[in-house]
Amino acid sequence: MSQERQNEVAMICGGTAGIGLASARALLAAGIGRLLLVGRNAARGEAALAELRPAWPEADIRFTAADLAIPAGAQAAIDSCLAAFGRLDTLLSGAGGNPMPRLLHETPLEQVPAVIGAITSGVLLPARAALPQMMRQGSGSIICIASDAGKVATPGEVCIGAAMAGIAMFCRALAIEAKRNGIRVNCLTPSIVRNTPLYAALMQDGFAGKLFAKAERLAQLGVVEPDDLASLVVYLSSPAAARLTGQTISVNGGISAA
Repeated sequence: MSQERQNEVAMICGGTAGIGLASARALLAAGIGRLLLVGRNAARGEAALAELRPAWPEADIRFTAADLAIPAGAQAAIDSCLAAFGRLDTLLSGAGGNPMPRLLHETPLEQVPAVIGAITSGVLLPARAALPQMMRQGSGSIICIASDAGKVATPGEVCIGAAMAGIAMFCRALAIEAKRNGIRVNCLTPSIVRNTPLYAALMQDGFAGKLFAKAERLAQLGVVEPDDLASLVVYLSSPAAARLTGQTISVNGGISAA
């Protein structure tokens, strides 16, 4: 475990599986000494702790259960982090749920706001809740996870694309506001990511399975895995990226050049 980052605090929203859990491993391996995982499912949280704590016994690793898609839940998660560690250096906000592609005319009209809101709220609210503490510190890195659906128009992802584009613009605009306080904000936009709960759900769905099977064939550099995103999370949170902010970075194996 590196000594350079052992006093840093990282909080991972959606940290009990997939990209979040892979990022937890990568941050711990990079030397992060204090880590808070946040998710809705307490059992999955305990399972994540049972995996991580033996591998990094010198780190202080904790879990808190919260519904990040509502303001009170997002604030409670940030409050838990500050109560435990007193600061927050890196926020990975990727709890946007598991949206399932559907053609817009097959999506009931009354569900459209809920679909878009469910995706965006779990990502944007923790970022907003983290701002006051990072402003007091005069430093911090916020990394949000959206998807390439916000860059590439795809049949079946009208609502998903609208939400993901919203997350990307949120990050770009916030980066301009927050830079005066030493806070960096960036957004990762993968396409299909294997070995995640969302991947399993997509591939079992008749419409989505066909859509993303085609996408996988275009990933001639290899279909993305959670560790690919985790490596970029480590970089974006590190001093090596001290002058990098407001970027929306695709990691998709060559599916597109978005």
